[in-house]
Amino acid sequence: MASMPTDTQSTTSELLSHYVSVRRFSQLLCEPLEIEDFVVQSMPDASPIRWHLAHTTWFFETFVLRPFAPNYQPIEPLYEYLFNSYYNGVGQQFPRAKRGLLTRPSVADIYLYRQTVDNQIQRLISQADDPLLQEITPLVELGLQHEQQHQELMLTDLKHVFAQNPLYPIYQEVPRIEPPLVPEQTWHRFEGGVVEIGHAGESFAYDNETPRHEALIHPFEIAGRLVTNVEMLEFMEDGGYHRPELWLSLGWNQLQTGDWSSPLYWVHEEDGWYEFTLGGLVPLSMAAPVTHISYFEADAFARWKECRLPTEFEWELASQSVPIEGNFVSSHHFHPASAQTSDGLRQMFGDTWQWTASPYAPYPGYRPAEGAIGEYNGKFMCNQYVLRGGSCATSRSHIRRTYRNFFPPEARWQFTGIRLAR
Repeated sequence: MASMPTDTQSTTSELLSHYVSVRRFSQLLCEPLEIEDFVVQSMPDASPIRWHLAHTTWFFETFVLRPFAPNYQPIEPLYEYLFNSYYNGVGQQFPRAKRGLLTRPSVADIYLYRQTVDNQIQRLISQADDPLLQEITPLVELGLQHEQQHQELMLTDLKHVFAQNPLYPIYQEVPRIEPPLVPEQTWHRFEGGVVEIGHAGESFAYDNETPRHEALIHPFEIAGRLVTNVEMLEFMEDGGYHRPELWLSLGWNQLQTGDWSSPLYWVHEEDGWYEFTLGGLVPLSMAAPVTHISYFEADAFARWKECRLPTEFEWELASQSVPIEGNFVSSHHFHPASAQTSDGLRQMFGDTWQWTASPYAPYPGYRPAEGAIGEYNGKFMCNQYVLRGGSCATSRSHIRRTYRNFFPPEARWQFTGIRLAR
């Protein structure tokens, strides 16, 4: 008769399974690519695919293997410099804007690097006793969550690269499912009050989701679905991109500097509007959520509708009433999908990250972790805004109600959209 697994055996098995699954998915996302696609960098905010594959591997090498694997020898000492993103506590970094200038190490070298680190991580986990397992498990889990973030970045960075090409390359054919009509917008009232915000419990969360604390929320209403392309088109036709009274001063400056006149990836042809997607250039779907919108555009649209953006606390409170379900990366749709009904709160999760009116700031009592790991979130709490809910490029296992994504207000290349409040 087989003996029951111990807690250590169970933890080891679950951790190994999770590790293999997440690491494999990164390479699955690369299967449609040609070798040339791995190296290009289209702007400083985006990174080459090969860099993402290497950097996520560097994370495990740096924070797990180096301190915990006995007699560990780096695979290539210069990788610490080449693939360090922003961890000053680790050392210097190769300039971010020049990542696309490197053709070596080759893509084959990067895949070998991943395989070598994977073998050593799996060996370390398999052989770890209970004290070591307790020490490395949080770091491995952080590395896997970090890799899931980069899986989303791989898709959005690749989309930005492909959008520069007049051939409008197709990453993967995406089925179009059009509802007969745009579902009616509905409004849902919450009384607010003093509510608890932030992560609680033993399950994984980033440090910026803690500590759980009380927040005062006044009564509010939140829209039942995301803003659609047809509504954004109405904003444009009403001169929305040419009316300074709708825009924050910095947003108006950014609009003029960037020559914005429509959402990113919209293309106007003689027969109407098209949108570049990971499925190529397609006719604009009027019922689909508008995406690749900056905070400035979201805020201007909300003012035009005589509404506003929700705070992150309002969003978190509203999200308690719906399950964490939606159009995530596992659907392989790779684009926001239209709401199919007018019932209840829809599209709270998946489809597009939703801009909130909340600056990215620490919660009361927040303390970053010690050492280089503490640089993961805390040092970016300046000049950024919080987004909630995940997107069509997010893994379902990566998102939480308390998850706080953040980007500067001018960022557009992520799958970002709009939900209104009032």
